[in-house]
Amino acid sequence: MAQNLGTPSHIGNLDPSQLGPQPTYLPEDHPDVEALARLEAGEEPVDIVASLPASSLAWAELADEAFSEGRLVDSYAYARVGYHRGLDALRGAGWRGAGPIPWEHTVNRGFLRALYALGRAAAGIGEAEEAQRVTKFLNDSDPAAMDAIARAHG
Repeated sequence: MAQNLGTPSHIGNLDPSQLGPQPTYLPEDHPDVEALARLEAGEEPVDIVASLPASSLAWAELADEAFSEGRLVDSYAYARVGYHRGLDALRGAGWRGAGPIPWEHTVNRGFLRALYALGRAAAGIGEAEEAQRVTKFLNDSDPAAMDAIARAHG
């Protein structure tokens, strides 16, 4: 005899929102924290990158500058470095290749901005498939990120 179990509201000590990969939050000692303070103080991104090469935020700033000047290949290269430095940091924070990377967490924003810049530059140099993959990755990371970045840095 089959018994209708209904829709579980809890599984053990978990509720359904806790199933699947949990959000990843870069730590407060990540180089992007110092980079943000230095950018806000007016320091040039190229100088910040020279002393904080692991800062995705500084690389994203360089990518934005290059893009605004029409230097699409430079923008792509800067964004790719920022993206890869961010992947390294996310893995160090426990990310396993999937799951939310919330925009609301300020320290995550450098990586998300580098990811956005990578997709924008990829589209600009005709790498449509990469641009689509990046857009999916960004939306999977945080659906609010793309609009927030486009409004502020697009």
